[in-house]
Amino acid sequence: MSMDSKVLCVALVGGLAATVTLYGDKISIPPPSAKQGVTYEGDIKAIFERSCLKCHGVEKPKGKVSLHTLEATLASNVKNKVFKPGNSIESNIVKSVSRVDEDDAMPPEGKGKPLTAEEIGLIRAWIDQGAK
Repeated sequence: MSMDSKVLCVALVGGLAATVTLYGDKISIPPPSAKQGVTYEGDIKAIFERSCLKCHGVEKPKGKVSLHTLEATLASNVKNKVFKPGNSIESNIVKSVSRVDEDDAMPPEGKGKPLTAEEIGLIRAWIDQGAK
């Protein structure tokens, strides 16, 4: 296999956390938060404002993915398959903010502070609970 090939293996651990293997390196994706009733307005918006809206806000959102409101986030998801409601581990946004692949890592190097495990866990819980 060529060194340019990307090989991802995802192993679910108790259906909660995941280990991803990329180029032989193991990367952990934090488990979803145990918090129930996670909402965009109450939990996710502040994370996106701190780490994502610089590039994915109202004006000229990168990749045509806008995260500034729930409506914009859901519309971006329909067009760009950002996440799979009910299935966070297979959601592109979770892989990006977990920095599984540095080429797709969000926020990109030098563009913002990476999300914490707790923030990723809240995003996962929000997605798993239906992205409301």
